[in-house]
Amino acid sequence: MRSLLGWILVAVVALVVSVAATVGLNPYLQQILFYIAINSMLACSLNLVNGFCGQFSLGHAGFMAVGAYVSALISLNFHPFSGALEILNFPIYALLAGLCAAAAGFLVGMPSLRLRGDYLAIVTLGFGEIIRVVLLNLEVVGGARGLYGIPGTIDMASCFHAFFWAGATVLLLWRLIHSSYGRSFLSVREDEIAAECMGIDTTRTKVMAFVISSFFAGAAGSIFAHTTNSLNPASFQFVKSVDVVIMVVLGGMGSLTGSIIGAILVTILPEALRPLHELTGVDLRMVIYSLTLILLMILRPGGLLGSREWNQLWRRRAARS
Repeated sequence: MRSLLGWILVAVVALVVSVAATVGLNPYLQQILFYIAINSMLACSLNLVNGFCGQFSLGHAGFMAVGAYVSALISLNFHPFSGALEILNFPIYALLAGLCAAAAGFLVGMPSLRLRGDYLAIVTLGFGEIIRVVLLNLEVVGGARGLYGIPGTIDMASCFHAFFWAGATVLLLWRLIHSSYGRSFLSVREDEIAAECMGIDTTRTKVMAFVISSFFAGAAGSIFAHTTNSLNPASFQFVKSVDVVIMVVLGGMGSLTGSIIGAILVTILPEALRPLHELTGVDLRMVIYSLTLILLMILRPGGLLGSREWNQLWRRRAARS
C-alpha cells in the first residue's frame, strides 16, 4: 500500500510541476527546470555509490553519455508509436538507455570495484574519458559533429516524463537504501573488512550499487538527449562528472534529499549569476560561483544536510518545538 501511495505521489508531483512549468514559465526557465530534473537523477544515483556505498566514482558523465547516445540512435531509427501516442516512445528510449548504461557499468565495475579509494577514482575517470574519445572518433554517432535532429520537444508531456523519471529515481533509491541491500551498502561504507567478516560479498555489493547507479545515469542521459535535441561529446567531459560530484558533496554524502538540494543549487546558481556579466562587463560568474562553493564547504564540510533526510529534519524540528 505504501509503495502504491509513493508512486501516486510521484505522478501527482510530476503532473503539478509539468502543468505549472508549461503554463507559467518561459522556455528559458523551462529548460532550467529540465536540467534540475536531469541533475537530480545524476546526483541521487551517484550518491548511491559515493555516499551510501563509500566508493568514489569520477566517471558518471561516461554512463550518462552511453545512455544519451543509445537513446538518440534508437529514436532516430525506431518509432514504436506515432502520432498522438508518440510521447510513449520516450519511456521506452529511457529504459533501453538505462539498461545499456547499466551493462557498461557492469563491465567497468566487475574488474575495477575490487580496487579502493583513489585507485577506483582513477579507473572510473579513465572510463569516462575513454567513452568521450570513442564517441569523438566514431562516425556512426556523428564523431566530433555529434548528433542532431533528435526527437523531443519541451511541452507538458515531456516535462511530466522528465520529472516522473526524477521522482521514480528518488523513490526507488529510497526503497533500496532502506532495504536489506541498503544495509549491505552502508556496512561496506562503514567498514569493508568487518562486512566481509559478517559474510557480505563486498565486491558483489559494490558492483550492484555501481550498476544501479549507471542505470539511472543512462536514463538521465536519455532525457538530456531529447531535451537538447542534439548531442556532442563535449557535453560529457570530465568537468560534467566533477559537477555531479559537487552536487553530491554539497548536499551531503549519504542523503538523497541533500543530493536534490545540491542539484538545484548547482543548476540555478550559475544562471542566477549570469546577469553580472552584463552589468559589470566582466565575467565574474564562475569566480563567485566557485567562491560560494568553497565557503559552503568550509562552513559545512559535511554538506548542507550531512547524511540526514527530510523526515529526520522534520522530526528534529518537531522535537525542538
